[in-house]
Amino acid sequence: MSRRIGSLILYWGNEAANHWRPVGQWQAQRPHGPPPADSMVPIFIGLSHSEIERLQYQTLRPGATPVRSFCITSHNYISADIVERLRQPHTIMPAVTMAENTTLNGDSRQHYERTQSQPENPFSALIPEQQIAIVPEFTLESGVTLYNLPVAYTTRGKLNEEGNNAMVICHALTGSADVGDWWGPLLGGPGRAFDTSRFFIVCMNSLGSPYGTASPVTAKDNDPSKGRYGPEFPLTTIRDDVNLHKLILDDLGVKQLAAVVGGSLGGMFVLEWAYFGKDYIRCIVPIATSSRHSAWGISWGEAQRQSIYADPKYDDGYYSFDDPPSTGLGAARMSALLTYRSRNSFESRFGRNIPDPSKVQTIGGRPRPSTPSEAHFHIHNDGHVVKRTSISRQNSTTDAASSAESPALPDSVADPQFHGPTNSSLTGGEMPQSHYFSAQSYLRYQGRKFVTRFDSNCYIAMTRKLDTHDVSRNRADTIADALAMIQQPTLVLGIESDGLFTFAEQEEIAQHVPNARLERIESPEGHDAFLLQFEQVNNYVLSFFKEVLPDIMFKDGEAPEEASVGQITKSSTFGEAEVEDITAW
Repeated sequence: MSRRIGSLILYWGNEAANHWRPVGQWQAQRPHGPPPADSMVPIFIGLSHSEIERLQYQTLRPGATPVRSFCITSHNYISADIVERLRQPHTIMPAVTMAENTTLNGDSRQHYERTQSQPENPFSALIPEQQIAIVPEFTLESGVTLYNLPVAYTTRGKLNEEGNNAMVICHALTGSADVGDWWGPLLGGPGRAFDTSRFFIVCMNSLGSPYGTASPVTAKDNDPSKGRYGPEFPLTTIRDDVNLHKLILDDLGVKQLAAVVGGSLGGMFVLEWAYFGKDYIRCIVPIATSSRHSAWGISWGEAQRQSIYADPKYDDGYYSFDDPPSTGLGAARMSALLTYRSRNSFESRFGRNIPDPSKVQTIGGRPRPSTPSEAHFHIHNDGHVVKRTSISRQNSTTDAASSAESPALPDSVADPQFHGPTNSSLTGGEMPQSHYFSAQSYLRYQGRKFVTRFDSNCYIAMTRKLDTHDVSRNRADTIADALAMIQQPTLVLGIESDGLFTFAEQEEIAQHVPNARLERIESPEGHDAFLLQFEQVNNYVLSFFKEVLPDIMFKDGEAPEEASVGQITKSSTFGEAEVEDITAW
């Protein structure tokens, strides 16, 4: 018989000095790093549940005696005999090694309920062939417990009998579990970095994202009668996701991860995964990311959230799905795109070009002004999608009379901003039209595209998650010390033109992770290059895997084929690849 221990907390420290520090929360945390087989853990009972909820995870400081916490699953049941032994205030129990992959009562894995539908969330239907596991309960770093939370994921390939050929791919900020959409050319058979004939590939959706995992658009406690979380969805962290996703891997029977790969936000997940230790994760590939979210990144996220807040339809987050704050979310996306590309990328692609009317993606019917004032009104408000009126508020009769009395300018004086008509057209019956640049057309198209696939509350939740990222938080005194704790072979990929996650930030990771190397993705495209330069990313990652995972890459003496990538056949929904000629927009 097993019973629940609601106030179990694990400590390490110096018993003689009566000095103890919390190792981890009893519900959410996992042990990190391979401990000595005979390591012992002092365990105390007596703290209230509310006190436990306030504790944050901490690892051992340099020089501390290495100890090991129990490997506890989300259910946290332990047998009655252990309960009695733990009632003594200074009981010391032997640690359970990670390799055993067991709970304290000996269960090897859980079997979560699965579903493929989420009726209350229309965004989850955008992801083909994904599964949604229902985790009975999970406690966040904040101490908040979520119940019956859905976790969306996809798998490709087959898990081997040993359970050690799994690869986790981590998605970016607005990505999903559909790896084929945003990294499709790297996915396939021999010659591809994500070789499904060798790896069991798992991609799991993040908390707060609208694509199936618990978020503002899912039902509270997975109970539709309680309504959606909306703005009441709690803050979640990178570490919350990693700990939650570990439960899914356990449920799938994964005993060891061959590799964890991800870019941008996905790279933050990769770094956090590394702290499970090299015995559980053999190698990592963080791409275009950082060891802590910078002031620059935090500021851009704040500006984007303010765009959403400024939309009158936001209504403190209690908006209707039928009438969401699309203008604010679209503006946030446009702002974000400026950080994903570089100045040189925009200049070379668009310059001061104007859209080709036959190819432009955002033009419907153009306004046909009847007076000069209306013409100027439409030029001034071009791109304003929620105008209160479609015509100028000036009296058109008065306007026409006043314009007729205005002195005409020479024909050679053109509109100072656009390639528009000369001033003489005002008196010749032809009204000036609003002309705009290809760069503007591109941003407007991307904004309109985005609001059909993402939710404003989810965008706020995901950008706030970014802000929590700091590998040294409650783990080490400095970033360098925290990175030095990562033991796996590490391939760091950076982009020289990246203005959001700078190349210097990639150098910092590679400098302090003991077994790391740094490679450069050559591209003028900025941060998004990791979602555009498929061949470079594939070559770097495949070469790295051949070196550090020879047992998988050269199975049965078979040599992997030369690196090759697939072709893009459609524009990405969740990534940045486009098949259309965006320079014509």
